[in-house]
Parts: sequence; structure tokens; C-alpha cells
Amino acid sequence: MEKNTNNPKALNRRKFIGGVASAALAFTIMPRHVLGGKNFIPPSDKITMAYIGLGTQGLREMLPLLSVPELQIVAVCDPCKEAIGYRDWGKDYLRNEIRTKLNIPTWTAGGDNDIPGGRDNGKDIVDTYYKQQRGAEKFNACTAYEDVRELFAKEKDFDAVKIMTPDHLHGILSMAALKRNKHVTIHKPIANRLVEGKQVVDLAKKSNATTHLIAWEANNPMDETMKWINSGAIGNLKEVHNWTNRPVWPQYASLPTDAPPVPKGFNWDLWLGPESDRPYHPNYTNMVFRGWYDFGGGSMADMGYYSLWTVFNALQLEAPTVIEPCRSHAVDFKDKVPFRIRNDFSFPMASMVRFRFPAKANRPTVDLCWYDGGMRPAVPEELVKQNKELPQEGMMFVGDQGIILAGFHADNPQIISGKRAGEVRKDPAPDNSPDHYIPKSFISSIKNGTQCPGSLRDAWPLTETINLYAVALRTGKTLYYDAATMKITNVAEANNYLNRTYRKGWEPSSI
Repeated sequence: MEKNTNNPKALNRRKFIGGVASAALAFTIMPRHVLGGKNFIPPSDKITMAYIGLGTQGLREMLPLLSVPELQIVAVCDPCKEAIGYRDWGKDYLRNEIRTKLNIPTWTAGGDNDIPGGRDNGKDIVDTYYKQQRGAEKFNACTAYEDVRELFAKEKDFDAVKIMTPDHLHGILSMAALKRNKHVTIHKPIANRLVEGKQVVDLAKKSNATTHLIAWEANNPMDETMKWINSGAIGNLKEVHNWTNRPVWPQYASLPTDAPPVPKGFNWDLWLGPESDRPYHPNYTNMVFRGWYDFGGGSMADMGYYSLWTVFNALQLEAPTVIEPCRSHAVDFKDKVPFRIRNDFSFPMASMVRFRFPAKANRPTVDLCWYDGGMRPAVPEELVKQNKELPQEGMMFVGDQGIILAGFHADNPQIISGKRAGEVRKDPAPDNSPDHYIPKSFISSIKNGTQCPGSLRDAWPLTETINLYAVALRTGKTLYYDAATMKITNVAEANNYLNRTYRKGWEPSSI
């Protein structure tokens, strides 16, 4: 771990606690943790957090955090007040999780009495749980905010933020927190614009704050795979293929034409944040924002951070020089004549994007191929002979003398062709328990004044690549990229998609 040697917050906290402890010895020999019980942690020792983004996934990931004794959520923020219009993977899934956590079998979300979501639910869950579990402690009720800018203006004394908003807000909110030296844990992606992502990473490197990208926790070590590759088990590595079953949400082939009313208690202007004005429509928001170029980052932004970060590290992949898109398209009729829809507003239903990474050290040039929407690479001949198919999600390392097939996260690798065919490594089953959402390394790093694995400081090569994926799909053209200038050199208009035009009051410098 990288030490935050100049982190005044971490150092002052330790000095303060040490000073209090020394002074207390003059008055009592009874340690404070004994007075409060075995697991008692004084309020002054807790990491205080502002929780930003209270949609279904935001609430779902909040629940396990409530049980962390070192952490206290002191503020929540979302532009939606009531639980109206939310969607989820199942009608009762989240409601039942909340009922179990609070031990209240009759808990309801209110709003339209359907799926939970919004800041009223967030505040109620936090306050109810803490009152039940921490009733003996002295703490203020959680504060709820509609506007994140008001939260940053009024809430001065908190340590960290967790950002669970739609993708288009990740970058500016991370920068707003880092400028205030707040620790940041954030869901993927870092930003859905390349330039904005670079600004976040650069600011993270300058800041003393601890930063953490949640998706890192799902990356699988590649030690065995790299031993095979480096020993020549598949010859020279030529290609890496990674395919996902995403999208698992609609990706619309046309812009909304109707104008339904904005739900009660929903501040549409705040939800738009830095993006351009347009009429409200539910097909932009809950669960489907990721399919729009303005609001999301597509399937690769959703899943690539989970699978490819460890690949980038192991193979020392930096910036791709060529990005070649292959995408589906949609057709409609106009005056009885079919035409192909010009779609530069939403991600395609399915795509394959090939990235060319130049040679480095002893590694030759490598192509990385990403697939989504049901697209997969060709089934290797070795599997065809066994009447087998590729799984719905997976990863494959192709050399000039053999192939390694692995799970989506580079887990459970096996050599399926070449002179060492048949060698297998079995990895432990992934942790899908609620505790998976507890960023333990983030919490311990804050307390120790260190950077943690999955720091935003280390995420630029993958962030750069994922944002170039979106630009290539949006233009539909093969792009040549110069990393030194962060410019597309062969398609001038593609550079317009590397950054966004910010609405007044939402520029990174304003938040």
C-alpha cells in the first residue's frame, strides 16, 4: 500500500486520539472501549460518510455498510425524494432485504408502494437502523439533501463519500469531494468522458485522500495465467477476448417523443446535472441510464472494470493506438421506405470492439477484443471437437501456439490447446454475499492514512480504454488514438465526444 505521508486528516486523527488516551490515564484506569462494551467504537473514532445516490443499487449497497462499527453515515443525497417510478431486478427483492436488515416485517417504501428508492427511504433506513443498534450512542440524525452542491456547502465535518449515482455524475462528484480532501469510494465508471476521467485520476494523485473504485474487489489474480503465458505454454500472446451478457437493460434505438410528467418529488434538473437540457422521460433514468451516451458508459463501463483491470496490470497494457468498432444497427420505415437510423445517442444492442496495444518490454503487440449484446468470439476448434460451446460470459487468451480459456473475471483458467493442454487452475467461488459491498480495504486505508488496492490513482489505462470504446461505437469508425495528446488523429469529429459541454453551474470548477 502507498502511504499517505502528508495526509493531515489521518495524522491529526491519530494525534488527537493518542492525546485523549494519554490524558484519560490521569483520571481513570478503565479503557473507554470497556465502558462501551466489547465492540464499542467512540464516535470520535468513526469514519463519517456522506452517501450520494439512493436508487435501488444505492440502497442495496448501503444496507451492509450500516453494520460496520467503524463507519457512520451522516448524510444522504438524491434528487428524488420519494419511492416513485423505480425499477429493480425483482419486485420484492430490495424491499425484503430492507425488512430483514431492519427486522421490521411490515416496512414499506411509501411513494407508489412498489420498489424502494429515494432520499426519504435512505434517511429512514439509516436512522431506524442506528436507533435500533446504536441507541446508547450520542449522534445526530442523518441529514437528507436534494442537491449535492448544498451537501458539500453545508456538511463540513465528514470524512468520506460513497458515490452511487448514474455514470454522468461520477466524475464531477469525485472531483468535488477530492477538492475538499474527502475520501472517495465510487462505483464504476470513474467518468463517462475521457477527459473528465483523466481529471479525476490526476486530482486523486495530487490529493491526500484515500480513493477506491468498488469494481476492483471483483478482479481475480492472474498469477497462474501469467506463469503459463511467460513460460511459453501458448507461445506468443496475440489476443485477449472478453465477453459479457450485458446489456441486461433496454438500449433504445430512438429518442423519446412523448413527454410524461415528472414524478412527484423528483428534481429532473438536478438529475441532469452537467448534461444538456431535455424533457424528462423515465427511459433515461432508473436502470436504463447506462444505455445512453450522455448518461452512461455502456456495457464495457458496466462490466469491464470487474474483469479487465487485473489483465491491464498483468500485461502492462497502457493506451490503445487503434480502436476498431463493430456494432449492430436499427432500421425503420419512413414513407414506406426502410432506412437505417443514425444513432449517436444510445449504445447499440450488440457490439465487438477491438483495441490494439503496442508492444512493451518482452510482450509483443496485443489485441484486446470486447464483446457484448450476445456477441462472442469464434468457438475454438478444440471445443468444437468436444461438442462444446463458449459460456455466456468468459475470457480467452490466444497465443500463436495455444489457448487459455477462463471465466469472465479471468478466473478458473485452463489451457485448452497447445503443448500443455489440459492444465487447470480452480479458483475459490466468488463472494456474492452482502459483505461483498463492504469496502474493507477502503475503510482500513482511511484509518491508516494509505491508498488501497483499487485506488483511482491506478485506474487510468482502463478508464481511457473504456471511454474510447464509447467514442468508437458512437462514431462507428476505426479510430487512431494518440495518448500523448489525448486526441483522435484520423476522425476529427470523434474528439467532440472525449469531453462534455457542461451546463452553467455544473462545471468541475463550480462544484
